[in-house]
Amino acid sequence: MLNYYSYPHTTSKEWVTFVHGAGGSSSIWFKQVRDFKKHFNVLILDLRGHGNSKPKLKDTFKSKYTFDSITNDIVEVIEHLKIEKSHFIGISLGTILIRNLAEKRPELVQSMIMGGAIIKLNFRSQVLMKVGNIFKSVVPYMLLYKLFAFIIMPKKNHKKSRLLFVNEAKKLYQKEFLRWFKLTSEINPLLRFFRTKDIKIPTLYVMGAEDHLFLPSIKNIVSKHKTSSLFVVDNCGHVVNVEQPETFNKQTIGFINALSI
Repeated sequence: MLNYYSYPHTTSKEWVTFVHGAGGSSSIWFKQVRDFKKHFNVLILDLRGHGNSKPKLKDTFKSKYTFDSITNDIVEVIEHLKIEKSHFIGISLGTILIRNLAEKRPELVQSMIMGGAIIKLNFRSQVLMKVGNIFKSVVPYMLLYKLFAFIIMPKKNHKKSRLLFVNEAKKLYQKEFLRWFKLTSEINPLLRFFRTKDIKIPTLYVMGAEDHLFLPSIKNIVSKHKTSSLFVVDNCGHVVNVEQPETFNKQTIGFINALSI
């Protein structure tokens, strides 16, 4: 089972589950936990191979992970804790896992908050992935990861987020990094399916105004889906919860509270 940390609330029945992205860990939510546990029951977890979650023994002999198998890891923790329903908050690739969970087990998902969401790869993103696939076996994986981090988060004010994710990624073994990187082969058909289906779950996208790779597609999807809304954070890049934690917390806690009114 995945490594997780839970923070039960004395009176609230609402659960909020945080899902980090590839190369991160539960530690990226440290500026959220303090505020959220005042209002809700909180669950944070380390995805497979990240933080203190070790790959399952049967998976060490597999060369490929799938979005479904990693989504099932999250469901396993939810069911173990007997959580009937939760609000889910994700960042970057974590938003894809949450959206996949909502597709597979919608009864578990009360709402979705998608930070730095990925719903479509533009031409530049697709070229980046193809270059990475070509060189992933010959270029040191940390060099590749640093390059990706810089392209996604290029500005001076993104440096804190860049360094955080690079330092977390250093804890991954190269084989584990490659297993996660190979997930990119699944991304396009999965995202294409998500874009064509308007799921009936309240969804808030929280995007940085400087998230140049992913913000345009989110604006487009929100204009088409009635259950979705968008909040854009000024002077902010891809990892909104790290760069602008006070704004992120205020908007997301407000969104959850508004649903219960």
